Amino acid sequence: MRNYSIVRVGDEYVVQAGDKSILKVASRRRAAQLVTDAAELLNSLPPQHAEAEPSVASNPAEVP
Repeated sequence: MRNYSIVRVGDEYVVQAGDKSILKVASRRRAAQLVTDAAELLNSLPPQHAEAEPSVASNPAEVP
C-alpha cells in the first residue's frame, strides 16, 4: 500500500500519494473516507506477479 496523506491548501484538502497530489476535495472527512475506500480496494486485489507476462499470439487464428 502507498503512503497517503491529506494536506490542507486554502479552503480545500489535497490527497497525496507519496509526493504526488492526486485529488482535491472540500471536506477533510470526505478526503479521509476516500483514502480508506481506496486502501480497501487495493487490499482486496489479488497479488500480481511481476515475472508473469501475458502470452501474445502473432496470428489469432493459430491459438487453439
